Amino acid sequence: MANAIVVIVVIIIMLFAGKGAYKHLKGEGACCGGGSKPEIPKKKLDGTKLGEKTMKITGMHCENCVASVTRAINRIDGAAAKVSLKKGEAVVSYDREISNEELKKVVEDRGYHVVSIQ
Repeated sequence: MANAIVVIVVIIIMLFAGKGAYKHLKGEGACCGGGSKPEIPKKKLDGTKLGEKTMKITGMHCENCVASVTRAINRIDGAAAKVSLKKGEAVVSYDREISNEELKKVVEDRGYHVVSIQ
């Protein structure tokens, strides 16, 4: 009888863990910092927009990841980011020259991987 109770408890725990893992992989869970939807910061450029760079990024799983990448890029003077979880990319507008290395460094310092910058 005790063994049956232990098995039932383990099965229940596995069901909850599986449900959480499924939500996490779909980007619906609070994997990176809280159960509420984070506020995604918006930034306007000070000067005239010179151009855009598109960064392909892997490792983002949720809206908290998007907010983290957005904040990291927006901290760079002259850069404003719009990050898409679905596309796995960040479109960075800039009003002064910003090197690809600088953009890559701030994103990878947050724990994500930059695949390409165009």
